[in-house]
Amino acid sequence: MKFVDEAKINVCAGRGGNGAVSFRREKYVPRGGPDGGDGGRGGSVFAQADRNINTLVEYRYKRKFKASNGQNGRGGDCFGASAEDIVLHVPVGTVITEQGSGQHIADLNADGQQILLAQGGTGGLGNLHFKSSTNRTPRQSTSGQAGEEFDLQLELRVLADVGLLGLPNAGKSTLIRAISAARPKVGNYPFTTLHPNLGLVRVDQQHSFVVADVPGLIKGAADGAGLGVRFLKHLQRTRLLLHLVDIASFDPESDPVNDVLTVTAELARHSQELNAKPRWLVINKLDLLPEKVRQQRLKVFIAQWRQVVGEEAARKTPLFQISAIKGEGCRPLVYAVHQQLQQLHQMSQE
Repeated sequence: MKFVDEAKINVCAGRGGNGAVSFRREKYVPRGGPDGGDGGRGGSVFAQADRNINTLVEYRYKRKFKASNGQNGRGGDCFGASAEDIVLHVPVGTVITEQGSGQHIADLNADGQQILLAQGGTGGLGNLHFKSSTNRTPRQSTSGQAGEEFDLQLELRVLADVGLLGLPNAGKSTLIRAISAARPKVGNYPFTTLHPNLGLVRVDQQHSFVVADVPGLIKGAADGAGLGVRFLKHLQRTRLLLHLVDIASFDPESDPVNDVLTVTAELARHSQELNAKPRWLVINKLDLLPEKVRQQRLKVFIAQWRQVVGEEAARKTPLFQISAIKGEGCRPLVYAVHQQLQQLHQMSQE
């Protein structure tokens, strides 16, 4: 199924039923008094996170959701029935905001989590509520209140522990195929990945983590160029970023260090919070280079990287060497990522 991560919908709660004006009329009971019942409550609209749903595609084809109105009150002290509520099931990780004001409504990041989107209107009062010592035959009642109505923006942000970054064709999809059961499309051309992919990485029988692959970034992505910036929001929940670098590009204009800086700059322009996350460098496609050329390119890359970012920053940035398509170096990377995630989890608990 096509991945759909955004949708705009209108939700409208039901109107409350009107109160009734009625008087008791029975044989041998003169002046029975008012017995008009209240109107029923209008239906409300809720949203609930459901782990069995992984896309917002349903809300692309149906965009208006209206709950039923409450029934009107009747005579004989009969209250109108309340309308049933509507529950919209959305994927875990759905963020809901109001379109007009941009006000944050909810972040449904746990299975079963529920939020009220639009409150149903309350029912009107029947004339039995207006009886008094001076008003024995009240002929007034109140109408039911209108339900709330909102235009909402639904945005799905995938839940992953690790996010993959890099230029198009850096090997992100190949890596996620190598370390998980996910099978995203892989091709020898840019923008093979058109939507986020998730993969569950098994470290051992007791431990695992989720990795997310998003479309590659290019220069000017923060201004709308390419595809990747649209999906960067999916990495905001991650705890660790792996920045893949193609060391084997035969393009004479290609510069691996400059490639890293290009992605880093676009990341910072998009979100300082995202840019501040721990980020490791993963040198990929070593299998395409002969041993001597491989060692020479790695030596040049590391030297240039240290010169650009400084010795201290370079030491603080873990660097891994892999061949994703052959699986070389992938298991040590997986174990290192798992250990880092455990450390980050312990730090968050302190």
